[in-house]
Amino acid sequence: MSIKNKIKNYFTMDDEYEYEYVEEATETEDKAVAKKAAKNVVNLTSVQQSTSKVVLYEPRNYNEAQEIADNIVNRRAVVINLQRVENQQAKRIVDFLSGTVYAVNGDIQKLGSETFLCTPDNVEVSGSISEFFTEQDEFEKGW
Repeated sequence: MSIKNKIKNYFTMDDEYEYEYVEEATETEDKAVAKKAAKNVVNLTSVQQSTSKVVLYEPRNYNEAQEIADNIVNRRAVVINLQRVENQQAKRIVDFLSGTVYAVNGDIQKLGSETFLCTPDNVEVSGSISEFFTEQDEFEKGW
């Protein structure tokens, strides 16, 4: 045997040792993958279904607008009836809630002459309500 072959054999592994090493490596990788997959398994009974809430408000003054806005920020749909509020305060409430709805990428819709629906971006509203209120109501309120 030449010196070249002796050095080559000294620094390289024999074929049979190489195959054993590869097999051991794949077995440990398979165990690691199995452990990782076991961590990702979730019991279906432990998963709680999220429920959506629609909150109804009938404010009496502008001071209640912050409480209504907090519900919108907390991703709840809000229906507001402004019949018990003076005209100027009702306009201020609608302006304030419009800004809040805009900040959360939501939507505000007029349901009636003094009723509004404010929804955050996680709520989709389909359909429409025909406008039964008269033009006189709109003119008087300034909506």
